[in-house]
Amino acid sequence: MNDTVTPAGTARQHGAMEYTTPPVDLDGVRLERLERLRVELRKHDYAGLLMFNQINTRYATDATNMQVWCAHYETRCVFVCTDGPVVLFDYANLPHLAEDLPTIDEYRAIPSFYFFAAAERADERVAKFADQIADLVQTYGAGNNRIAVDHLSFKGIDALRARQLSIHEGEEVCERARAIKSPEELELMKASIAACEAGMYAMRDAMTPGITENALWAELHRTNIALGGEWIETRLLSSGPRTNPWFRECSMRPIAAGDMVSFDTDLIGPYGYCADISRSWIAGDGKPTDEQRRLYAAAYEQIQTNIGVLKPGMTFAEVAEKAWPIPDEFLSNRYSSLIHGVGLADEYPSIKHWVDWAEKGLQGTVEEGMTLCVESFIGSEGGKEGVKLEEQVLITANGAVPLSAYPYELEWL
Repeated sequence: MNDTVTPAGTARQHGAMEYTTPPVDLDGVRLERLERLRVELRKHDYAGLLMFNQINTRYATDATNMQVWCAHYETRCVFVCTDGPVVLFDYANLPHLAEDLPTIDEYRAIPSFYFFAAAERADERVAKFADQIADLVQTYGAGNNRIAVDHLSFKGIDALRARQLSIHEGEEVCERARAIKSPEELELMKASIAACEAGMYAMRDAMTPGITENALWAELHRTNIALGGEWIETRLLSSGPRTNPWFRECSMRPIAAGDMVSFDTDLIGPYGYCADISRSWIAGDGKPTDEQRRLYAAAYEQIQTNIGVLKPGMTFAEVAEKAWPIPDEFLSNRYSSLIHGVGLADEYPSIKHWVDWAEKGLQGTVEEGMTLCVESFIGSEGGKEGVKLEEQVLITANGAVPLSAYPYELEWL
């Protein structure tokens, strides 16, 4: 992995063509991702992988169709044979939506069996679906009836088991495949980050006292969509006293001069990759108070220290133990994770704080090629405001390299 990584950066200067013209060969990325899934399937001796999670189906095929809507219903899925075809079961018979994708060998319309679509006919329809999956396994599984499934209701699972299929955990297969990024994936991720940063600049320009939190957040949505992005996973923006404790979503509250404004982008941008960056600003032309500066300095120190800690080969426990020690004053309001993975969305791994390790810590190792988000929230229990910072980084042979170039408020330090 090359240690010289150019961040997305200079988002104000990116033209529309830079977001609409792919920076790499998309078919190459698609086929490489599909093969990573098959490598994981072979490790576990699975005959195939059934995916209803729309992030996983995107990773496997790059076919999209109303992804957010389809995330609510079992109406669209992909079956990957370990040694055989990839079959997309779509919401309806719309094969033009998957034209020219080298990852899809066969297109079928799913006999939807969720209640909204099927009601009292659900058993009839789920039987038709399970018959098709069983037939694929029998045809291409060479006698192996073990398949992995990511998300599926008990009705679907029962129908598959009734056809003598052995069901196993599919989310692990997908998350482990997604954890390491190819150089081409990184270029697509940087395109998403650049669109996100353009949206952040638009927010900063619009952040005049009196604007509501919702109206400010809309600038990020607007810019993302205009530049070819797809959606935003959360509404995590708050101002003034709503910034502490964290996780309040944006509201109709007018932002006042001098308010701290904190946000977390959680943005799915061009090519489906996530840009997960957090910053905190002060509304208006005034200077931050001493207390605002103190909170910001602590959050910045936490982010920079923990980026510096990350090295390939470290266990998650070693990272947690060596991370910035959170002062007691801020401990109860700490962010829920220390560091987490990011790709097409937030993903494996999730590294917990050392103070939580005995109860929540997970085994694993930081690997070259992972893309991670380093988190910080600093706010005193009962305090007036809080600061949210987050940086998206790439793990290289020599450590973590930031992928974003959006500036911090260094003059506050």
